[in-house]
Amino acid sequence: MPSAVPGRIILTDLRLRIHTLKFAVVNRVAAGLLGVFVQLCDMMSKSDDQAAIIEATKRWLVSCVIGLNLCPFARAVHKADRARYFVSTATMAAELLNDLQAELRFLEGVSPDEVETTLLIYPYFLDEFLDFNRFLKKADRLLDSLELGGVIQIANFHPEFQFADLSSSDVCNYTNRSPYPILHLLREVSVQRAVQSMVDTDEIYRRNLETMQKLGLEGWRALTGGSRSQNEWGG
Repeated sequence: MPSAVPGRIILTDLRLRIHTLKFAVVNRVAAGLLGVFVQLCDMMSKSDDQAAIIEATKRWLVSCVIGLNLCPFARAVHKADRARYFVSTATMAAELLNDLQAELRFLEGVSPDEVETTLLIYPYFLDEFLDFNRFLKKADRLLDSLELGGVIQIANFHPEFQFADLSSSDVCNYTNRSPYPILHLLREVSVQRAVQSMVDTDEIYRRNLETMQKLGLEGWRALTGGSRSQNEWGG
């Protein structure tokens, strides 16, 4: 009479394999769920960070740019809620150029009644002003390659902005200092319309310098409340 032992061994081995397979499947599912959870947490964290960055930028716009009347055109756009804020997560020039291209195309295609201007904020790249300044040439080349020269212009702000004829500590640099590096995309039509309403556009620059000189560094610190980790944006 044949022994039943080999059959039992085979059955036991089969059960073990099934158990091992189930365990592997469960592990994979658990790992997948954990990965999704981590991604969701990361997305939520980035979303929170972006919201905080936009809020800080809006505070700067309201308290400094509008509050000190550094840009006489900003108040109406802000009041009408026609300024778009986009936070780039770029850490390389190619990534930032991709974001810039997307935002240029977006502004080109959307009605000015909906979005008049865009502030492209990139807090994770180009902290150094000289690097930022060099990147502006690439931004201008991109603008021309998209045939948007004369349609959109790019203004810029930076925490360490410095005019060529001023020292880095001069308070007048703060007319163009912001909490984060920013490319400000402006419609040429809007700029021209605003300029036509002014007798002397150079007066804006002169008046802004006088405003900052009267305010002084201590006045700026009081105005910004020590924003962006108490560094007063490069001061």
